[in-house]
Amino acid sequence: MRYAALAVMLMAAAGPLTGQAPITYERYRLANGLNVFLVEDHDTPIATVNVWYNVGSRNERLGRSGFAHLFEHMMFQGSANVGKGEHFQLIERAGGSMNGTTNEDRTAYFETLPANRLNLGLWLEADRMRSLAVTDDNFENQRETVKEERRLRVDNQPYGKAFSDGLTLIYDSTECFPYAHTVIGSMDDLDAAATPDVQAFFDLYYTPSNATLTVVGDFDPAEAKRLIEQYFGDIPRGADQPGIECAHAYGSAGGRRHVWEDRLANIPLVLMTFLTPPHSHEDTPPLTLLATILAGGESSRLNRSLVRDQQLALASGGFSSSRRGPSQFIAFAIANQGIAVDTIEAALRAEIDRIIDEGVTPEELDKARNDFRAGNIFGRQTTMSVAQRIQHFVHYHDSVDEINVDLDRYMAVTAEDIQRAARTYLATENSLVLVVVPQQQEGVQP
Repeated sequence: MRYAALAVMLMAAAGPLTGQAPITYERYRLANGLNVFLVEDHDTPIATVNVWYNVGSRNERLGRSGFAHLFEHMMFQGSANVGKGEHFQLIERAGGSMNGTTNEDRTAYFETLPANRLNLGLWLEADRMRSLAVTDDNFENQRETVKEERRLRVDNQPYGKAFSDGLTLIYDSTECFPYAHTVIGSMDDLDAAATPDVQAFFDLYYTPSNATLTVVGDFDPAEAKRLIEQYFGDIPRGADQPGIECAHAYGSAGGRRHVWEDRLANIPLVLMTFLTPPHSHEDTPPLTLLATILAGGESSRLNRSLVRDQQLALASGGFSSSRRGPSQFIAFAIANQGIAVDTIEAALRAEIDRIIDEGVTPEELDKARNDFRAGNIFGRQTTMSVAQRIQHFVHYHDSVDEINVDLDRYMAVTAEDIQRAARTYLATENSLVLVVVPQQQEGVQP
């Protein structure tokens, strides 16, 4: 794409990158509240249709978890003019690709198609927004699909439950239920649900006024607007959605420690998670760069110290999990054979404390900045990635215009900012430590 190519040339030029070609967009709303963004790019004859609904697991209520993720599956089960599973067939026959994803904060659906089939992607998204087939048969079928996904990706994976269920334990479910349960939800909740419950969730959240449509690629704006109005314009606006309540305080985790037995694990895992602010907070850039310095790649602090030098850990990692609500910073290490849990836990804590006490080096800061800069540039190279970036700034930032200046915030982060963020959020009293140990089998010697 033009702006991506220019950005890459700027990165390759001598000296630091001081700017990037802007993403230009047109924004408007339909009368029913649908938020629309159009981004033209005529370099490649393709177009991406991208819809984000402002609903994720954080919008679920106690006893009714898992609905947002369920609809990631339900939305492909047919609608008034599209048969069961036909969405996939129509897109593939047109030479396109499609998918959907769910997290705590939003649900996304998208298609990338040859430019002359833009109308197909728009029509399919509008038809399921208007008339999704929420039937007993579809609900039962997809409920079982979700259960199988849970078994495959969580229950039957070593450390799977720790990284799924365990990370929610840092939140108080009585004060912050929106983030105190998993995205995939409770299988008991899904079993207890009935089709009218699922229909009510769809009617409340999958409406034009709760959605953002982004179209990126090779199209004529006037024609795209005509199609969007034709397909989406008469869909009812829908009711207003209830607000999200989530009380939290840094330090409220209280330095808790939880031991987790895992029947599939052969060696222990120590996972430390810390409460951090929402994505829109000014400390997100230093926390993001801190995650790269501590756990990003072969040259990271944890890999060099715990894996290579001391050979205490078989593997290590970490990331800053940034959300619209209270977020998390995670660091973990899988113990090497014969290494005691207390040893690996102390070593992991020592590396964090070393950054708190001594800060980071100029070389580490440069690496983290360059890593983020590269991701920012390469994230503008396809119609799909640009559509996703537009959606990200709609949902996680105060203004979409920040899309063209956000990189400056990260390039301006100093070593002092990173050390201050580490001191503020990576304190023991703000942590939950999960110690995952192999489950002792009956009749088997440890």
